[in-house]
Amino acid sequence: MKIIILGAGQVGGTLAEHLANEQNDITVVDTDSGKLRALQDRLDIGTVTGGASHPNTLYKAGAEDADMLIAVTNSDEINMMACQVAHSLFNTPTKISRVRSPNYLAHQDQLFNRDHVPVDVIIGPEQLVTKNIRQLIANPGALQVLDFAEGKVQLVAVRAYHGGPIVGQELQEIRNHMPKVDTRVAAIFRQDRAIMPEGTTVVEADDEVFFIAARENIRAVMAEMRKVDKPYKRVMIAGGGNIGATLALSIEDQYQVKVIEQSYDRCKVLSERLKHTIVLNGSASEPQLLYQENIEATDVFCALTNNDESNIMMSMLAKRMGAKKVITLITNAAYAELVGDEIDIAISPQQITIGSLLTHVRRGDISNVHSLRRGAAEAIEVTAHGDAYSSKVVGRRLDEIPLPEGVTIGAIVRGEEVLIAHGHMVVETDDHVVLFLVDRRKISAIEKLFAVGFGFF
Repeated sequence: MKIIILGAGQVGGTLAEHLANEQNDITVVDTDSGKLRALQDRLDIGTVTGGASHPNTLYKAGAEDADMLIAVTNSDEINMMACQVAHSLFNTPTKISRVRSPNYLAHQDQLFNRDHVPVDVIIGPEQLVTKNIRQLIANPGALQVLDFAEGKVQLVAVRAYHGGPIVGQELQEIRNHMPKVDTRVAAIFRQDRAIMPEGTTVVEADDEVFFIAARENIRAVMAEMRKVDKPYKRVMIAGGGNIGATLALSIEDQYQVKVIEQSYDRCKVLSERLKHTIVLNGSASEPQLLYQENIEATDVFCALTNNDESNIMMSMLAKRMGAKKVITLITNAAYAELVGDEIDIAISPQQITIGSLLTHVRRGDISNVHSLRRGAAEAIEVTAHGDAYSSKVVGRRLDEIPLPEGVTIGAIVRGEEVLIAHGHMVVETDDHVVLFLVDRRKISAIEKLFAVGFGFF
C-alpha cells in the first residue's frame, strides 16, 4: 500500500519502521528535517519537509494516489485538518488520526464522519493506555493482558518465580492439574530469548510465560502458573493529566483511589470531575507525602506523569517504601530497557498506540494487533474467509496449516465459543484465529496465508 505518515515523532517513526519492513510504499511528513534525515538513513522511505495539513505538502507526499493517510503529529487540530484536506482535495480512501483531547473524544460520534470531520479511524492514546492499565489492575500478577474477539479470549503474560507451581515442570503437566480448564502456552521468553513451547518444555524461574484462555478461565490458569495475588483494593496514581484522570474516573467505583497532582488548579478540576477519588496536591517524589498517605498499604502505584525520569524515580521510591506493585509510564524506549526489578511493569504508550494503528493498516481481515515484549513480537487476530478450494486455512486441521517458523495458533473463536488450539481442530470460514508471532517480520507471510484465492487446487 501507499501510505503517508504525518509526524516523525516516536509513534510516526516506529510505525514507519514497522510498515517499511513489510514492503509498503511509505512517505513521512514533518517540519523537522533532522528527524526525517535520521529516519531516511535507516529506512527505505520517502520524506517531505513541511506543514502536515498544507495542501502543497500533501501533494508533494503523493496524496493524489495514496491509499491511506495516518496523522500522528503532536497537534490534534493539525491531524484533523490534514484528514479534511486529504478528503476534500485528494479523496484519500482511508484517513486515520490520533486525537488526544478528551473534549474532542467526548463528542466523537457527532464530530468524526464524512459529513463533518472526515476521519475514518480515531486513535485515542489516553483511552488505549487507560484500558491497558485497567486490565493489569483487574488481573493481579499479570505483566500484560490483551483482549481478542471483543474480550472473549485473553492472552496473559506472567513471570514464573522460584518455588512457583510450574517451575521445573513440563508444560503438559498443566493439563493434568486442570482437566476441566483448557489453555495453551503461546510462547516463553527466557532472558530475552523466545522459546517456542512444546509439551515437554520445562519452565524455569524468571521465565515470562504467555498463555491464552477464555476470559472466564484466566484466574484459574494464573493460579496454576503462579501463586494467586489477592485482588487489589487500593490504587495510588501519580499525575493527574489526561491518562491519570481517565484511569481514576474508570476505576474509582471498584477501588479506593488516590491521585497526587502538583498543580493546584488541576487538583481543583480533578476534584470536581472525580466523585469517589481522593485528590492530593503535592509531589509523589516526596517520601513524607507517600508515608502520610500509607504507601505501604497501597496495592498498585501508577506513575503516569508526562516525565519519564520523574515516573521512574517515583516508582522506585514507592516500591522501596512498600507499594506492592508499581506500573510506570515510560515513553523513551531506551529507558524501558534499563529499568530494573523495582519497576514491575513499564507501559509504553507508543507501542500500545502502534498496535492499534497496525490493526487498521494490515492487509486482510485483521481485527486486532498487539505488540509484545516492547515490540519484538506480535499477537494478532485474523478472520478466516473462503472455503477449502480458495483458502490455505479453511477446511484444514491446524497441524496441516503451513505456518511460518516462529508462528503459533493459540485459539479460535467461533461465534460465542472459545476453542483453545489443538492440532486436530479444523478451521471453518468466519473463525477468528488468534496467532502469536515471535518475529513480527513474518506478518506478511501470515497475510498471504489467510488471503482468499491462494488455496490448493
